[in-house]
Amino acid sequence: MSAKAISEQTGKEFLYKHICTSAAVQNRFRYASVTAETDWERLSREHPWLLTERLVIKPDQLIKRRGKLGLVGINLDLHGVREWFKAHVMRETTVGKAKGVLKNFLIEPFVPHPQEEEFYVCIYATREGDHVLFHHEGGVEVGDVDAKAQRLLVAVDEKLSEEQVTEKLLTHVPDEKKPVLASFIVGLFNLYEDLYFTYLEINPIVVTKDGVYVLDMAAKIDATADYICKAKWGDVEFPPPFGREAYPEEAYIADLDAKSGASLKLTLLNPRGRIWTMVAGGGASVVYSDTICDLGGVDELANYGEYSGAPSEQQTYDYAKTILSLMTREKHTQGKVLIIGGSIANFTNVAATFKGIVRAIKDYQGPLKEHEVTIFVRRGGPNYQEGLRVMGEVGKTTGIPIHVFGTETHMTAIVGMALGHRPIPNQPPMDAHTANFLLNASNSAVTPATTRTASFSDPKTSSEFNPAKKSKADLPAESLHSILWPLKNMVTGDWKAQASAGCNGGMEGREKPVLLASPPSVHLPPPSQFCVFPVSPKPMTLFRKQTKAIVWGMQTRAVQGMMDFDYVCSRDEPSVAAMVYPFTGDHKQKFYWGHKEILVPVYKNMADAVKKHPEVDVLISFASLRSAFDSTMESMQYPQIHTIAIIAEGIPEAQTRKIIKMADQKGVSIIGPATVGGIKPGCFKIGNTGGMLDNILASKLYRPGSVAYVSRSGGMSNELNNIISRTTDGVFEGVAIGGDRYPGSTFMDHVLRYQDTPGVKMIIVLGEIGGTEEYKICQGIREGRITKPVVCWCIGTCATMFASEVQFGHAGACANQASETAVAKNQALRDAGAYVPKSFDELGEVIKTVYDDLVANGTIVPAQEVPPPTVPMDYSWARELGLIRKPASFMTSICDERGQELIYAGMPITEVFKEEMGLGGVLGLLWFQRRLPRYACQFIEMCLMVTADHGPAVSGAHNTIVCARAGKDLISSLTSGLLTIGDRFGGALDAAAKQFSKAFDSGMLPMEFVNKMKKDGKLIMGIGHRVKSINNPDMRVQILKDFVKQHFPSTQLLDYALDVEKITTSKKPNLILNVDGFIGVAFVDLLRMCGGFTRDEADEFVEIGALNGIFVLGRSMGFIGHYLDQKRLKQGLYRHPWDDISYVLPEHMSM
Repeated sequence: MSAKAISEQTGKEFLYKHICTSAAVQNRFRYASVTAETDWERLSREHPWLLTERLVIKPDQLIKRRGKLGLVGINLDLHGVREWFKAHVMRETTVGKAKGVLKNFLIEPFVPHPQEEEFYVCIYATREGDHVLFHHEGGVEVGDVDAKAQRLLVAVDEKLSEEQVTEKLLTHVPDEKKPVLASFIVGLFNLYEDLYFTYLEINPIVVTKDGVYVLDMAAKIDATADYICKAKWGDVEFPPPFGREAYPEEAYIADLDAKSGASLKLTLLNPRGRIWTMVAGGGASVVYSDTICDLGGVDELANYGEYSGAPSEQQTYDYAKTILSLMTREKHTQGKVLIIGGSIANFTNVAATFKGIVRAIKDYQGPLKEHEVTIFVRRGGPNYQEGLRVMGEVGKTTGIPIHVFGTETHMTAIVGMALGHRPIPNQPPMDAHTANFLLNASNSAVTPATTRTASFSDPKTSSEFNPAKKSKADLPAESLHSILWPLKNMVTGDWKAQASAGCNGGMEGREKPVLLASPPSVHLPPPSQFCVFPVSPKPMTLFRKQTKAIVWGMQTRAVQGMMDFDYVCSRDEPSVAAMVYPFTGDHKQKFYWGHKEILVPVYKNMADAVKKHPEVDVLISFASLRSAFDSTMESMQYPQIHTIAIIAEGIPEAQTRKIIKMADQKGVSIIGPATVGGIKPGCFKIGNTGGMLDNILASKLYRPGSVAYVSRSGGMSNELNNIISRTTDGVFEGVAIGGDRYPGSTFMDHVLRYQDTPGVKMIIVLGEIGGTEEYKICQGIREGRITKPVVCWCIGTCATMFASEVQFGHAGACANQASETAVAKNQALRDAGAYVPKSFDELGEVIKTVYDDLVANGTIVPAQEVPPPTVPMDYSWARELGLIRKPASFMTSICDERGQELIYAGMPITEVFKEEMGLGGVLGLLWFQRRLPRYACQFIEMCLMVTADHGPAVSGAHNTIVCARAGKDLISSLTSGLLTIGDRFGGALDAAAKQFSKAFDSGMLPMEFVNKMKKDGKLIMGIGHRVKSINNPDMRVQILKDFVKQHFPSTQLLDYALDVEKITTSKKPNLILNVDGFIGVAFVDLLRMCGGFTRDEADEFVEIGALNGIFVLGRSMGFIGHYLDQKRLKQGLYRHPWDDISYVLPEHMSM
């Protein structure tokens, strides 16, 4: 989630700290927070003004309209405040549909003033810019501000001036107050922008002769901007919506989520409920909640949550055990059900995540049986067959009823089974195992005849299409008269003027604000009336069979998946022309093209890539959320780039809006952010879209069909691939626009493209709660701009049934007004003439009905299936599936680095430290000419122990073993290993010490240091580990950390490095402070603070390489051990196997 509500106290703290205005802001920081545990005597000492002033007290729990609800105590002394507080604290209160307990209160000075000094101001974000609302009559009775307030739109990347405020907003304000208000509003707007607010409302704001008083305030901030605003925000606590308690388990999962590159979410709705869910995917989690509520389970639904983004087995285990712990605390008379569901994964290894869930089920098997829990499982995606197998096995071994289903079963069918609405099959039909990548059998082996040529995606002569049909009798259309249609934020477009040379240009429909009285009577103004910046036309066809792309980021698995897709689509050449990765020099990366290997160039910067590959017009960006904005803005400077897919999730909304603005100006189509991408069967696929090759074949994505879709969710787009392949002749094109509030392209952008593409015969839209983009589709159908059949369903219908607000998995999946609910949008689409099912369960049936009608009337002419070429399986995936085995290249018996703890010759590292070998004192004398304190000697010994060896696979040990097996002596073998030590291997101690010391000594904040290294394209030495992560910590680092914290007099640089680690691990969990980095920074602390060295001497020892000496000496012990081990095992001459070498000869370079 991006936009999160903050407490009134937090909002005012931000305002008082950071607002810059000439207006005199009064009562700065004069507030006190109180709870049932507050010590009032201490509170009075900390805030002496409480004893002398008249006061106001009110709950601070995200409650709207507190004044009208009688929840504000006004003009009281401290005794009166305490009496009012006693009468309200811990009292259950109903606000709307939500019931909650009043716990947190805010006390502020009472400000006496007449009504005419109260004003209203609000700033909120929309796609096109930020709206500033002002009304000269504020307070409790402000009424419908949407209808009464003056408003001003500040376009993206533009500034607000006092002149604009005075002219547009303050027309009804007395002249003497205009300068103060104008200055304050401009300062407030700048604060809103600088601190990444998404909503900021003050009602009332009071202006007296003394200055400005901020009485009541409500605000939301963009939580994804934490890495930008951390220094100003500090540690922000986000309170839950009123009516929902903040549970420690939610905080635990939120902490796991923050430390993980995956997405882990949990919201407890009813801890006593009998229906629990553990769903993979942001979109799928909403669909399952919808279905549960549709089938009458809303009162028993215990939780909402999701896990996605390829969490590790350990992360999934931690998530699952939290769910199982919660659901086995209270018994239910009917027993309980656990729905482990999900769509067809694009890249998550289902078997790996299921192994984590299985571990948790085994740990809780006793309580699960005691509470009579029945588990229903449905999943698809990479290695899902193995995942379903282990899930079925644990049911048999534990005796827990577990019903397992794969992609042959409709995604939400298990909900009906779990709630008793449909029978449970005794032997569910299973899809054939596709490990050999053979094509699945299908009931429909036909594809459109018109899509058999390579040029099917090129524009063709226009065809006549039947106009959109009204809903059939079995798809009831009900009236929308009962739905509230507010007057703000309704976005539409003028479809009839699209071809004109107006500001929209081309075929692209852009969002423009239009005031609606009621849906049926909307008339659209010309697009030029609402144009806020120049817009360039965008291409109708995004991808062709000749499309070439650059991939930003070292995403080798995604690139290989694209090439395998290209191969089965019988493309002449791979779709990936080059990769860009700023953290390495220019080089070539090896990939498979069918049966042979090819080389793809990798460039350090985008400029070189586009210069050397002028044929490229698509960029697929796997840049991190921190670098995606800069890299995307740079990429749009190159005119050859027409389409950009931004995969990263968590980009601040303000940055996304700037990307959208530039994309519109440059005529660039944006897919994302927060997306898996899109796919055009037979032509092109973005990254991991469509999953692995077995799913590509099963869903017939290697050739085009007649159905085009657009979805927000990436996981649900793959589910649509499955549904469409089973009910029609297949997918023509599919795009997941992303789950953020402001996707780079909208539903309508793609629907219009599909409308104007002859190969598309019907269109499917999977919308969701939040936003109003779906109403543009309604308008397009009504005005005849969209004539092809449109099947549409908006997920999130369950939201209207919940008592308190629930933020679903996608950032944009939250309704801010009645028209943004899924129920309202589904009804509007049904009334407009779209085909809208009664629920997601019926979506496939409706799609099949529409498709069959199109076949019957000749619009679609099926053609015979042509089988695709076969593609061999990668070695790594074949090994994952257990299909092959390979003999080891060599043996070792002295070290094993693979487990939880490093082991030397069978002894764990923690046991080694108990021996206390006493080398530290000797090193102190020989290296530093000092007698070091005992703790320093111990630390050196510990450093030698942990650096002594790290397995036979690293460069130095490998060289030592090869020399020993060649019959060389100890010195030659050891030297061979030592010669590999340098910048790339073992040299991180000095580099880490220098980098962190320089940053710390210069006074840079940890966030500034990380951002600077990112901007400079440099790696932070000492950060990162291939195996270990924040969730799977390196025991060596933990041991050293405990010792240093206990014995060192000061750890300034280490503390600084650990603060850097907090930032880097929030991006990716394996970006930890590794053992080299830890020793480097800790040694600097030791040299500077032990009292034996001057500052210059300490710095000199770092400069001359003393720290790397620790590594060389420690690692020499391991190298000698490997030499002796090979001699003892009598290993013969080593020859590297030729099948482990890629022979890339000149004739292969042509690819």
